Amino acid sequence: MYILKYIPLAEFSAAITQDSLTFLNNSFIFACSLPQVSKKDFEGFRKLFHRFLQVKGPSVEWSKINRPPEDSIQPYDKIKAKGLPHYIADSLNKLVVVKLNGGLGTSMGCKGPKSLISVRNENTFLDLTVQQIEHLNKTYNADVPLVLMNSFNTDEDTKKILQKYTHHRVKIHTFNQSRYPRINKESLLPVAKDMAMTGENADVWYPPGHGDIYASFYNSGLLERLIAEGKEYIFVSNIDNLGATVDLYILNHLVSQPNGKRCEFIMEVTDKTRADVKGGTLIQYDGKLRLLEIAQVPKAHVDEFKSVTKFKIFNTNNLWISLSAIKRLQEQNAMDMEIIVNPKTLDGDLNVIQLETAVGAAIKCFDNALGINVPRSRFLPVKTTSDLLLVMSNLYSLEAGSLTMSERREFPTTPHVKLGSSFTKVQEYLTRFESIPDMLELDHLTVSGDVTFGKHVSLKGTVIIIANHGDRIDIPAGSMLENKIVSGNLRILDH
Repeated sequence: MYILKYIPLAEFSAAITQDSLTFLNNSFIFACSLPQVSKKDFEGFRKLFHRFLQVKGPSVEWSKINRPPEDSIQPYDKIKAKGLPHYIADSLNKLVVVKLNGGLGTSMGCKGPKSLISVRNENTFLDLTVQQIEHLNKTYNADVPLVLMNSFNTDEDTKKILQKYTHHRVKIHTFNQSRYPRINKESLLPVAKDMAMTGENADVWYPPGHGDIYASFYNSGLLERLIAEGKEYIFVSNIDNLGATVDLYILNHLVSQPNGKRCEFIMEVTDKTRADVKGGTLIQYDGKLRLLEIAQVPKAHVDEFKSVTKFKIFNTNNLWISLSAIKRLQEQNAMDMEIIVNPKTLDGDLNVIQLETAVGAAIKCFDNALGINVPRSRFLPVKTTSDLLLVMSNLYSLEAGSLTMSERREFPTTPHVKLGSSFTKVQEYLTRFESIPDMLELDHLTVSGDVTFGKHVSLKGTVIIIANHGDRIDIPAGSMLENKIVSGNLRILDH
């Protein structure tokens, strides 16, 4: 059982012990006996741990935070209005698609990599990604490769499944992000006893967040290889964001700028709703664009941070980044990202912390960085079965691996869906729907308790279905519920 909650780094500054410092000084001696890959991981952890021990106080001064200049966040429509040149295939040949593939499907009750969960017509996240890129390559006669950043949790299972794509028109590469030891919250010493990952050590290692992409990509040698092949930019996104497809207008904007003022980093942002109040936002700080995460916000200003009036946009984690700039910053040791302290409770009630970084936090290190305010359709993450219900429904059509909102949906926004704990795990969720309901005219759906849906159910407006403890509600096949509240006990008997 893990308990997740980000907390300010400053809370740990008073807890630094002499043992922690001794560990830091001796760690490199220990690392010398490790395999080469482990040495690089250990050196990365040592640097992060050293910064963690040195940091005092909050990473931002609230009084120095300003709204970004208007021209630093461009509206997508302005980018799109430039149109596409006839040589867009040349631009595609400079692009690499990178998917963050380090997560497991445990939050949805699945084993193995989250990317292997079926989300639409028996297609997994990975299937859809491969289909999207293959379609691009065939349509434009291009060579856009796919790179997966795996973790030690997902690497083996992912590599096994990649064999099925051998005959697809997509070159697929993988590299592993780092493996760092969890730290005892009380002693500030690593919990790991040795480099093993079994037995007592099974839960003491972790992948240190997607900010690790820069060092791991560079250390793998793959970054250098792709540059040698003529690649210039990567498009990075979470593999569970089904809206994160290659956008030719953003790509054209990147490659068509003058070399002297070429943008090295684009962050796609979108308008914040009340469902997104915890998402990171862009600010102006010390004369540069910077990503502000809720973990960095002083407690007294959290409500202000969550406001949709002051901070109107949030980071989708769809990023376009210059490969040569990553190489330069890595070699200059100039990749500076704020540390996120992530406390967890392991089995046995052991309180530990993980030191992590976020890929978007590096925006301040790149030249001519830019935000683009994109349509909400480019942010379609599937984190829960409530999200899964949306993408499996007739709200979306699927073509060449890409989901698009149905033209029959009268509203541009998706319904708000909240499924109760009986639907949390994918396998149980699937047994509760004989078929996915018609949701084209749905605004809001709340389902709680032991509820099942028959075939060809239609949901419209606001629908609330609550089965109290001990009760069961079976929605009959062919039902149409519009602006209804259903509660109590409703059973459909077999005939």
